[in-house]
Amino acid sequence: MAETKMVHSPIVTYISMICLLTLCPPFVILLWYTMVHADGSISQALGYLRRHGLPGFINIWPKPTAIAWKMIACYAAFEAVLQLFLPGKRVEGPISPAGNRPVYKANGVAAYAVTLITYLSLWWFGVFNPSVVYDHLGEIFSALIFGSFIFCIFLYIKGHVAPSSSDSGSCGNIIIDFYWGMELYPRIGKNFDIKVFTNCRFGMMSWAVLAITYCIKQVDTPTYPLTSFTGKGKNFVEQMASAWFGGKASSKIVASYTTKGETKTSLLLTSGWWGLSRHFHYVPEILAAFFWTVPTLFNHYEANGRVADSMLVNTILMLVYITKFFWWEDGYWNTMDIAHDRAGFYICWGCLVWVPSVYTSPGMYLVNHPVNLGTQLAIYILVAGILCIYINYDCDRQRQEFRRTNGKCLVWGKAPSKIVASYTTKGETKTSLLLTSGWWGLSRHFHYVPEILAAFFWTVPTLFNHFLPYFYVVFLTILLFDRVFFAVSSLLLCSMGNIGNYIARRSLTGLYLESSETSVWLNPPSTLICLAYARPLEGDIGL
Repeated sequence: MAETKMVHSPIVTYISMICLLTLCPPFVILLWYTMVHADGSISQALGYLRRHGLPGFINIWPKPTAIAWKMIACYAAFEAVLQLFLPGKRVEGPISPAGNRPVYKANGVAAYAVTLITYLSLWWFGVFNPSVVYDHLGEIFSALIFGSFIFCIFLYIKGHVAPSSSDSGSCGNIIIDFYWGMELYPRIGKNFDIKVFTNCRFGMMSWAVLAITYCIKQVDTPTYPLTSFTGKGKNFVEQMASAWFGGKASSKIVASYTTKGETKTSLLLTSGWWGLSRHFHYVPEILAAFFWTVPTLFNHYEANGRVADSMLVNTILMLVYITKFFWWEDGYWNTMDIAHDRAGFYICWGCLVWVPSVYTSPGMYLVNHPVNLGTQLAIYILVAGILCIYINYDCDRQRQEFRRTNGKCLVWGKAPSKIVASYTTKGETKTSLLLTSGWWGLSRHFHYVPEILAAFFWTVPTLFNHFLPYFYVVFLTILLFDRVFFAVSSLLLCSMGNIGNYIARRSLTGLYLESSETSVWLNPPSTLICLAYARPLEGDIGL
């Protein structure tokens, strides 16, 4: 690529890149140290660093050990074999800016099932104790930091000397080339897609594996201080009822029916929980049965150990989310991560190191800080989290089905409304359909709302004694806000013209979208822009 356009100003872009390259690795170690050895307290960790300075930080940075490298190598090799040899349907990705269409084998669900069944079986039959992973977690993260950095150097060299397709090239700046990547679809051989491996098979799969690991480690800890959730004033059910009904009269249906020749009436409640479905009360009843059954899976292994309901909620919600991801994996291959982001430090190091460490951090915290939520609160959090994950999935499903059928489908039982968007990229005018009904009629990127809320719900079992478990929620919010701004900014850089009947233009303080019907002013907070990922821009953008 001869020229690299940037969403943010060059100074912000370069500062962001250098900060991420230099600060993310030590942050991962500090996160692990604080969660595991500093009671989850940022002030305690900072106090240690103030007292001991740089030598103290070097001292807490664990050295990669042979056992850490061995576990990483076995896991990576296992996932690579599954990616290559498990059967799966043929899936084509979107056409790239250079006219290439990548082909994938959709075997993510099978790989996910085989991985978890194998991991749990090794533990169940006493072949391998997952607690060992937690015991060597710092060494594993340290090995991943250095190993992934070397892997990114390999990708940089490969992009120069042996690119896999014409979707590659240098911008002439070594920092951007290393950070952003040289290739869009790098492969080893014909069938081994590197980004599918780093993003899906290693990164997302490690999230599930570590979530289970933390749960098992808590079981293997015979004694630990257990924090109980206690409400003040009204009991929790009364508080929920008050919040749910909001002090308003309930809605109802007056039903009349005839039995034995006699007409009778009955009131049917249609608000609160009964507004969700006619027999919604069966859902928490089934989940309650699940809750008192699941601990038996863990308690067989360590008679003195136990798993707190907070850890169960955290683990179940994470596994539901990751299951949703692999179920929808072929849709993920059409997203920005795969279809736009090149394979460099930004995406590959992030998936190999940042995902296993940061994304799993609430569970890492709960290992030594279990909370007894109580059955009611645990079920409420679990149901709310699952609902958010479902809405997030349904948002993506609506858009995917809309684009697959070229808009000829039903959205919420009706023909969808849409915008036929035209834009220009690299001198070529293209069109794209934008869904504006269903979830996508609420806001352009509404699917990010339930995703952030889902992350909150699997974190909130940690309660609020420390901030650090909520770092992922904050990070995710900043990242997704940046993606929304990036999508609109990319529109401006690609076309500077019509998007359907909309006209987009730059201003000094924000973005202004106008049409004959409406106008919208977008002024993202400067702090989000400064903290956001630095993104050079290239190729087609899906809004």
